[in-house]
Parts: sequence; C-alpha cells; structure tokens
Amino acid sequence: MKRVSTLAALLLAALLSPAAPAQEAKAPAKAVATVNGMAIPKVRADVLVAGQHAQGTPESPDLRTKVREELIRREVIAQEAKKKGFDKKPEVAAQMEMARQVALIQAYIRDYIRTHPVSSESLKKEYDQVVARLGDKEYKARHILVDQEDEAKAVIDKLKAGGKFEDLAKQSKDPGSKERGGELGWSSPGNYVKPFSDALVKLAKGQYTAAPIKSNFGWHVIQLDDIRERKLPSFDEAKNELAQNAQRQLIERHLGELRNKAKVE
Repeated sequence: MKRVSTLAALLLAALLSPAAPAQEAKAPAKAVATVNGMAIPKVRADVLVAGQHAQGTPESPDLRTKVREELIRREVIAQEAKKKGFDKKPEVAAQMEMARQVALIQAYIRDYIRTHPVSSESLKKEYDQVVARLGDKEYKARHILVDQEDEAKAVIDKLKAGGKFEDLAKQSKDPGSKERGGELGWSSPGNYVKPFSDALVKLAKGQYTAAPIKSNFGWHVIQLDDIRERKLPSFDEAKNELAQNAQRQLIERHLGELRNKAKVE
C-alpha cells in the first residue's frame, strides 16, 4: 500500500478546499464586525462560507450570521492570546508561519489545477485501461505462501493426501490470510502479481495448483474457490474519481519537478 504522507494530505485539502471569490481580492476591504477597534475583513467570512458551501450547506442569512459570530469569537480569543504574548513564543510563531505556507501552497495548487485541466479524452483512456486490467470477472481465491519450492511441493502432496487447505494455510508466511485459511477474498486477477494471476485464471472452481507458483514474494500454492461476474461502474459514474486521481498524479509530478530544480544545501 502507498504511504499517505502529510504532503499528500495537504494536496488533497488543496483539491477539495474552496478558494475565496476572486473578485474579493480586487474589491475594497470591508468589515463584517469590529472587535475592540480591530476590523474583521469580509473576505474571511467569504472563505468560511465557501467552506460550508463545499460541504453542502446552502447560502442563507442564518449561515452568514453564524459565520460572523464564529469570526468574532476567534478575534476575541486571538486578542487575548496576543495580550499574553503567545504570538511571541517561538513554537506558536512557527505554527503561524506553517499555516501561512499551507494557504500559499493550496492557492498555488488550485491555480495549477485550473491552468492544467485533465481532458475527458485522457480520462476515458485511463478508464478503458482500468477496465481491461480488471476484466469482467472476479475470483475468490486462497493461497499458501512459503519460502522454498520444496515446502510448496510438500503442501501440495499433503493436499493430494486429503489435507484441508484451511489447516495447511496456518504455515503460510502471509500474515494477512493465514489465520483465515489462506482466503484472499474477491478480487480481479489484475490486482495480483502476474505469475499468481496467470495461474489463478487457469484453475477450475475448487481446484488448486498442481505445481508451486513462483513470485517475488516466494512460492505459492493457490486454490480457486469461486468465480463471479464483475459489475464495473460506467465511465460517467467513475469520471469524478478518475479526475481526482489524475489531478493528484499531475500535482505529484509537478512537485517532483520543482523539488529536483530546487537548490537544497
């Protein structure tokens, strides 16, 4: 599984977080309230309202009232924190700077996505490739994974002698399946490494491999329990998810390019 990094989480937030309306940056600064002589700019309210819109909350006077009150509460607490000198503490100053960086990064990434749109043609091509890889059938399989070919041959001999696959699976070195009798659940052959998938699709229901199967994980003994038709979503149903994945990949490549060009000492 791919590790989810802090940067990846930040990128996801940038994709999903709404931006403040562009016209607000050009309009004269307006205040939604003044707290102890300190004005709260309207653009802050616009950002919070946009965030609520992104979560499905419709525009309403009540929403604006709640957002205004939230901003007043934040300003009151922030002013008290400044009175106590928290803004001068190194660790708080560092957090404030990091928050500023996050806002800049999200704005940059939103703009990059806007200026580098993913075409429907490329999404359709990706969809067709995924469909071809997954196929129209799912397989419910079990396996026993061992280090040596002789160990796998011994497992097959025990199966031929009447041994139960579920019992023999306890010696498997695959921790994710050994306690379930070697069961891997339903999956498309394309989700497995090629030697495994090639052997799996040749089996009949209830049959196990007559010879050990070698992969980069070790030696497998594979049994096919069942087969069923796979129902895949249509292109229109999958399009949004495909677009998000394509955008993430686009951003990751761009960030890699920027990192490679940066002078780091």
